[in-house]
Amino acid sequence: MAATKKAKPLDNSRAVDEYLAKSNHPFKAEMAAIRAIVMNAHPLITEGIKWNAPSFYYKGDMLVFTPHVKDHVFMVFPNGVIIPDDAGLLEGDYKDRRMVHFNDMSDIQDKKVALEKAVQGWVKMMDQESA
Repeated sequence: MAATKKAKPLDNSRAVDEYLAKSNHPFKAEMAAIRAIVMNAHPLITEGIKWNAPSFYYKGDMLVFTPHVKDHVFMVFPNGVIIPDDAGLLEGDYKDRRMVHFNDMSDIQDKKVALEKAVQGWVKMMDQESA
């Protein structure tokens, strides 16, 4: 592997399973629903625990839960890549991140397609960067 390329993060779904099993987060079920949406959005997405939270990867860090927020589900796309978002799912106008909020299961269902498109948009942008 060339020194300039990042190693692919190992898939550590077991660690995420264990994290969620032990979690007492009030939106634990919502986190699990979002996890399923993200993991099903593209077959090469992997997951693990980073920053003490479930995180998703595709050619590097892609999306992370922020579990210290307890009144809703808060997630961050932590890198500087700004994902196209015609649906208005992503919040923030930062050069280094975009955020997503989910209030309940109904909100997750309402935003499901937009989240899938955001994840797929990330994959597309990362593929273009590495081409």
